[in-house]
Amino acid sequence: MTPETSFALIFSVATAVAILVRRLRMPYTVALVVVGLTLGTLRIVEAPHLTQELLFAVLLPGLLFEAAFNLDMREFWHNRGAIGALAIPGVVVAIGLTAVIVTPVMGLLGLDPTFTWRSGLVFGALIAATDPIAVVALFKQLNVGHRLSTLVEGESLLNDGTSVVFFTLILAYVGGAATSAGSLALQFVTIVGGGAALGAAVGYVASQVTKRVDEPLIEITLTMIAAYGSFAVAEQFHFSGVIATVAAGMVCGTLGWQTGMSPSTKLAVESFWDYVAFALNSVVFMLIGFEVRAEILFASSALIGVAYVGALLARLGVVAATAVILRPTSERLPSRWIAVLTWGGLRGALSMVLALALPTGFPHRAQLITMTFGVVLLSLLLQGITMSRLLLVLGIVRERGDEHLSERARHELRLSDAALRELEEMGRRHLAHPRVLEGIRARVEARRGAARERLEVLHQADESLRQEEAISVVRRLLVVERRDVREAAAEGSVSRVVADAMTADVDDRLARLESRAFDAPESLISAGDDPVVPTVRPGGQA
Repeated sequence: MTPETSFALIFSVATAVAILVRRLRMPYTVALVVVGLTLGTLRIVEAPHLTQELLFAVLLPGLLFEAAFNLDMREFWHNRGAIGALAIPGVVVAIGLTAVIVTPVMGLLGLDPTFTWRSGLVFGALIAATDPIAVVALFKQLNVGHRLSTLVEGESLLNDGTSVVFFTLILAYVGGAATSAGSLALQFVTIVGGGAALGAAVGYVASQVTKRVDEPLIEITLTMIAAYGSFAVAEQFHFSGVIATVAAGMVCGTLGWQTGMSPSTKLAVESFWDYVAFALNSVVFMLIGFEVRAEILFASSALIGVAYVGALLARLGVVAATAVILRPTSERLPSRWIAVLTWGGLRGALSMVLALALPTGFPHRAQLITMTFGVVLLSLLLQGITMSRLLLVLGIVRERGDEHLSERARHELRLSDAALRELEEMGRRHLAHPRVLEGIRARVEARRGAARERLEVLHQADESLRQEEAISVVRRLLVVERRDVREAAAEGSVSRVVADAMTADVDDRLARLESRAFDAPESLISAGDDPVVPTVRPGGQA
């Protein structure tokens, strides 16, 4: 089968899965892995192999750019401490913890007494990253809360790049290269920092050109150049292509989107990248399923079980430690989020490709590949399928039956109000006979009344629905309050001391809202009688 035929078949199967999965409570990406695994096991389709060249040249830049382009930069910046802690020192700790857990257990259970600490470190580096392709796609399907979603997406975008760098450095160390802790740290800063600077520069240039043209096709092409060009150029200079693409996506998604694109161009760019994400996700997750050989994994089930538990415990240790460190800060994580961030640490295509890229003759190479493939498959299937249930059990999301009905009723109210305003304008401009307009107005008002009545019935019958709506309203008001304080400080109408104190107060109330630490959501709207700035005595001393 030719590559062209294989890809045509993959897209056909992916489209069928996308249609069918709408009726199932399963994330689309997980369903693709299951279908790919089934087809690959039955040898029905001979698909292209998931190689490093394919992932880095075609798949990864587009997926990373789309996720970074759509990332909420305000929320990302607000959670920069948590995201940075998980994505940089968190990756280092995860690598070490995985090696500490897996290596001795392999010997104690007699699975492989020759499995050394160096091999354990390499395995830890292979599966340290939470793959952004898997995590972003999954959390979009689950529609989790805004801050939690940004935290997971932001971490996965950054730790994808840092894990590749750490893997490269550890592989050089294990291979006997003369290195020291200082030189490794310098290399890390150079590779990551160079990638970030280059990607930001490419994104800035693309955004500036976007401001000077008003042609959707050209502006879409500029985003493509930013996505793939930043990756290619960074790799050419031995910087991190992953970090470069993420930086370019963030710049284009803020500067280019906000200041350089007309409304029609925004719609075209958004539609284009939505399709790119769908197409590339379809290919990636299908190829993951095709690459795995079930018979090999079954034969090594005990080995994979130890590797999976070790990786999961290491992830739990990193997330729990980060939560403890952040507890005194405004970025503190609700205790329920520890379980979600741990269970949401899925592994994906990047780990598999890095394992396949291990040099021929590397000690325990076949074993490391099997362990990595097994951990990836278990994390996608076990954690991916059960994530929605975990979120429901923890109360982070809720069954959306009545909520969907409520959303529809509110939307019908908005549509009815818009229709009534338009009818009023048509009457004022004499665009139709008054009797015609009056007849149509009566129908619209009847629709409006029915929607209002349904909304009232839903609210009377479901206390939790009223609670969730109150939380949503309060969250929006607090976000607006924080934004307005920042803007006032930037304009100079509020002093920096007052702005910082008021922002810290809003952050505290947002943290309490997310962790449900309140008697009623309305209580988190400040009454204005709490002191939020130091009292200044005459003479200028606090």
